[in-house]
Amino acid sequence: MGTASPIKPEYFQLTRSRVSSRHSHGKMLGSGGKGAINTRSVKKVELQLAGWMKAVHRVLDPNRPVDIDGDACALAVMTKAPRAGEVKTRLVPPLTHDEAAQLNSSFLSDVAAAISAAATERIARGVAVYTPLGTEAAYENILPEEFFLIAQRGHNFGDRLIFAAEDLFMVGFTSVCLINSDSPTVPAENFSQAVELLHLPGDCIVLGPSDDGGYYLIGLKKLHREIFERIDWSTERVLNQTLQRATEIGVEVKLLPAGYDVDDRATLERLCSELLGEHTSRDCGIAANTRKFLAEIIMREGRGRIWPA
Repeated sequence: MGTASPIKPEYFQLTRSRVSSRHSHGKMLGSGGKGAINTRSVKKVELQLAGWMKAVHRVLDPNRPVDIDGDACALAVMTKAPRAGEVKTRLVPPLTHDEAAQLNSSFLSDVAAAISAAATERIARGVAVYTPLGTEAAYENILPEEFFLIAQRGHNFGDRLIFAAEDLFMVGFTSVCLINSDSPTVPAENFSQAVELLHLPGDCIVLGPSDDGGYYLIGLKKLHREIFERIDWSTERVLNQTLQRATEIGVEVKLLPAGYDVDDRATLERLCSELLGEHTSRDCGIAANTRKFLAEIIMREGRGRIWPA
C-alpha cells in the first residue's frame, strides 16, 4: 500500500511563521501533550539538523535520508521529555511530581539500554521519537550517545504513531519498531526477536502484548496506516482491535512474549516486587536504573509509601 505525500515535521512548519513569538506543539506507547516552543530552541534544532552545531544526539530530518548500514531496523522508543508535572502524573501520589519525572527518566534509560543491547546483536539502531521540540538536551544523560533523535508530529496518538513510522521509513530504515517507554522490564531478547522476525521474508507485523490489553511494541516492514486507525487508545481493547485491523488487511501478526506497563499505583507495586522482592537477583541486569531509583526511596524512608507490605 502507498503512503501519503511527505509532510514536513513541525519544526519546519514553525520556522516559516516566526512572526509569532510563541508556538504550540501539538497513550501504547505513550507520549504527547502540548507545550510552548521557544523560537531559539527551534533555531537550535535547525542548526543541529544542518550540522552547524555539535549535538549530543543526531537529530534526524525525515526529508533528508541518512546512510544506514544494511537492512537496518529502527528500535524507536516513543518519549516525552521527563519534566516534573508533565510525565507519569498517574503515579502522583504515591510519588511526588519530581520523583515521577525521575522515575520516567529511569524507565527511558532502561528501555534504551535494552535497545542498545539488542542493536549490538542485530542490524538495528536506537532512536528516540521525542516531544516537545526544544527538549533535545534533556536526553543527554539519559540515552546512549549512539541514539538518534527524531521529533514527533501529529495531534492525536494514532497520528503520532503513523507519522513516527512514516518518518523513520523516509530516513532510510527498512523496518521500524515503535516501543513504549512505560515497560522498563522488557528484556533485550524481546527486541532482538522483533528485529529477527522483521528480517524474515514476507510482510508481517510484530506485536509485544501488554497485560493491560495494549502493546509495548509494534513492528512494521511497511507503513500500514490501517493498523493504527479505529483504535480505542488507552483502553484494554487496543491489542484486540489491532489484531482485527491486521486480519482486515491480510497481514500476518507475530507475537512477542508479554510485558506490562507501569502507569498506576498497582503496577508500581508490581514493579517493586519484581525488582526488589526477596527472590530477585540483584545481578539480573533488568531495569538497573529503575531498581536503583526505587531502592533509594525505600532506603531513605521505608517501603510503606510506594510498596506497602
